[in-house]
Amino acid sequence: MSKKSHFAKGILLSAATAGVIAAINKSLFMKAISGKLLDQEKFCVYNWRFGDVYYTKSGEGKPLLLIHDLQTASSGYEWSRVIKELSKSHTVYTIDLLGCGRSQKPNITYTNFLYVQLLTDFIKSVIGHRTDVAVSGSSCPLVITTCNNNAELFDRILMINPDSMLQCGQTPNQYVKAYKFLIDLPVIGTLIYNIANSKKSITEKFLTVNFANPCEIDPKVISVYHESSHLGDSVARALYSSIKGNYTRLSISHALRKIDNSLFIIGGEYEKNISEIISEYSALNPAIESEILKECAHLPQLERPEETAKLMEDFLAV
Repeated sequence: MSKKSHFAKGILLSAATAGVIAAINKSLFMKAISGKLLDQEKFCVYNWRFGDVYYTKSGEGKPLLLIHDLQTASSGYEWSRVIKELSKSHTVYTIDLLGCGRSQKPNITYTNFLYVQLLTDFIKSVIGHRTDVAVSGSSCPLVITTCNNNAELFDRILMINPDSMLQCGQTPNQYVKAYKFLIDLPVIGTLIYNIANSKKSITEKFLTVNFANPCEIDPKVISVYHESSHLGDSVARALYSSIKGNYTRLSISHALRKIDNSLFIIGGEYEKNISEIISEYSALNPAIESEILKECAHLPQLERPEETAKLMEDFLAV
């Protein structure tokens, strides 16, 4: 058999394999969003310049903006179990950050400053008043930086399990850039994304990171997170590749020292290194108050909603 024949067969086999993987990817996305679990509540849309941003608004009183963790499966649903209580004394806004949940997921590189601009524009255009903010996980640096740049937009800031200073300071290097390039590839990158955001992977993260007590994990929550990560079809992987490439990271040492707002940290008892992280933040800004919430891990607002809502209310009412 000639070399040309071998080459042609290799090309055909590669094309067939890519076609099968693409079909599997498409099927996985369609199955993940078939339940339409995130379509079951009223919502509003902010037509931002880089894409439509989903948000909800409820209650009356001083504005309170709730910002979810910056993860591909996250959305405003993260706050669903505390909204009812908080809306008794606040006008509560929840936002799905660009690239997350029900918001648009443009095929771009998501950067820290993209989100800083989004939060700035959202508060100015949608809320229209100085606002209290509650934020969790990897989104905390975005709020600290936005506040440092636009102090007049923020009043009290409450952080739940913020990233460590080491995590915040990570920057793109040749290794993570190469991995980002791989994820950005249409077929193989989408397959990697589907594996990382499968129900099995999401369940594993809830068991090992998000919740302290496995018995508290509602299967519906897993399904919602799974659906959230797959809305927007295969371009949803763009945020994942940006996170893995450290483009969403942001050093906040300088900003945290400068801001003069009331700051409060809620840490989950079983959140990894949370006591050390709180100490890091307090060393940079001694005015920070904090409390460790028992029997919970990374997402106390879902695992211990009543206790979390009470802590939030106590801080915001001061």
